[in-house]
Amino acid sequence: MSGARGGGVGPVGRSTVRGAVPGAGDVADSTSTAADDDATAEDGGANVAGTGEDGAGEGAGAGAAEDGGAGGSGGGRRAGRGTDRRRRRRRVLRWSATLLALVIVGGAGAGYLYYEHLNANIKSDKLNLGDAKDRAAETKANEAGQKALNILLIGSDARDTVENQKLGGARDTFNGTPLADVQMLLHVSADRSNMSVVSMPRDTLLDIPKCTDPDTGEVFRSLTREITNSSLGRGGPGCTVATWEKLTDIHIDHFMMIDFGGVVSMADAIGGVPVCVDANVHSHTSTGKGSGLKLAEGTHDIKGEQALQWLRTRYGFEDDTDLARAKAQHMYMNSMVRQLRSEAKLTNPNGLRKLAEAATRAITVDDGLDSIKKMYDLATELQKVPTERITMTTMPNRYDTVQTGRVVPTEDAGKLFRLVREDIALDGKDAAKATASPSPTVTDAAAADQDIAVQVRNGTYTDSLGAARGRASAVTEVLVGKGFTDAKADASPATTEKTTVIRYPSADLQADALRVAKALGVPAGQVKQSTDVSGVTLVVGADWRSGTAYKAPVQDDKTPTSAETMNAADTSQCMHVDPAYSW
Repeated sequence: MSGARGGGVGPVGRSTVRGAVPGAGDVADSTSTAADDDATAEDGGANVAGTGEDGAGEGAGAGAAEDGGAGGSGGGRRAGRGTDRRRRRRRVLRWSATLLALVIVGGAGAGYLYYEHLNANIKSDKLNLGDAKDRAAETKANEAGQKALNILLIGSDARDTVENQKLGGARDTFNGTPLADVQMLLHVSADRSNMSVVSMPRDTLLDIPKCTDPDTGEVFRSLTREITNSSLGRGGPGCTVATWEKLTDIHIDHFMMIDFGGVVSMADAIGGVPVCVDANVHSHTSTGKGSGLKLAEGTHDIKGEQALQWLRTRYGFEDDTDLARAKAQHMYMNSMVRQLRSEAKLTNPNGLRKLAEAATRAITVDDGLDSIKKMYDLATELQKVPTERITMTTMPNRYDTVQTGRVVPTEDAGKLFRLVREDIALDGKDAAKATASPSPTVTDAAAADQDIAVQVRNGTYTDSLGAARGRASAVTEVLVGKGFTDAKADASPATTEKTTVIRYPSADLQADALRVAKALGVPAGQVKQSTDVSGVTLVVGADWRSGTAYKAPVQDDKTPTSAETMNAADTSQCMHVDPAYSW
């Protein structure tokens, strides 16, 4: 990993503060010196992803840590200003804290956004360590020029310090290869009207692409059916990003990663987040497993190490699985968001300073977020998202039939990823946008139909039906009949493609691919850029096993019920306790 980035450490004068966050306006003006902040500081925030509870010993991704993270922000005001100005500043500062916490769901935020020396604390790493062929295309802007944001939040189980070892247990794993035991994709809509979070269970089996360590040059070969949390140890968080992009075809703009110690320090600084259990619970087994969480029935404000225990708890909630743990994490995050967006605030300036220092020391981000200014700008983008439009989900999955205790994505997972990819809100409140097909930005004109070379492949193979014979030749004849005389059928064995798709390798062939799609009635959303092909390539999918006319499938844009949605504004959330862990 690259080391700290940003400005130097030292005294920060009045002029330095004003220049630290260009364009921050009222917020930058509301602070001047450390002495000013001592007078009356306001507003901070934290947020959590997490790390593991079980200790080591469950194989590549198991037994490790279980989930946490936090973040915050704050500031002060000077005396002698009018009442309206003070109120306005309080609102601005509270929003800064709230939004930064949202940005770093599972990470850690900075309290004083104005001090340049905090930049030196921030560690950064390369965003994506995978090969170009495994990467998703960059997100296209909407008609208003706005782009959706996708941020991968990672909770590391690293036991690389005395504090992390004490908090995480499993002494035999000290300074071992870290695991990405919490992975959450935060999607912010292009128009900033809504936000979606998709958690992936750490026990998920999937394909991990080839990754190259940016520091050592070590190449990690691609793996199949590997537990997802092992991706972090293959060069760093950029390999976890590459794994998500390969699975979901969603372009990820940033990542944020936090460890055990960061969770505790941030959760402690915020001063407590209310959580609820429907019975007495003690997460502890006779063999020493469990997070150690012990709570009586009802609602409690938790902070510090107890917050980490909540976020790590697996044994004691619902069915004692990673899925229940993800649900508890969602409850905690929702509760914290509500608290930060109400009147909750940190009023101790020394506490705010500690929060800022701890947060920037604990967080690792990609190179595109390696300064306080960049994180503040990102937080500002999130200011428009109302609490009631924040939706938490878990990737739909089923238990694997071969490896006990592991899960694999289901067909519903593919649907959920498509909704995120197409910027369709998971709360179902933007139906008008969901029915409109996005218009791709085309930078070149299509060639004449007879000059467009098209390779046609048979992708109709399915486990239950086999392959429909002769489909590549039949559809090639359709294309030739429509004037695409340079279309050729690929005689290779049939592959598996659920939906008919047209792929092209580079931007200069996008218009040609779209022209072929229009001629056949294939929706523009099924035209994809891919380095797996050398020219415009039509793959006849299992949805076109017969006939000469393509009928586009009707898209169902409702969020699958198996995603177990949870709304951030729902105050009735309470975790169900497994009776075996009640006292």
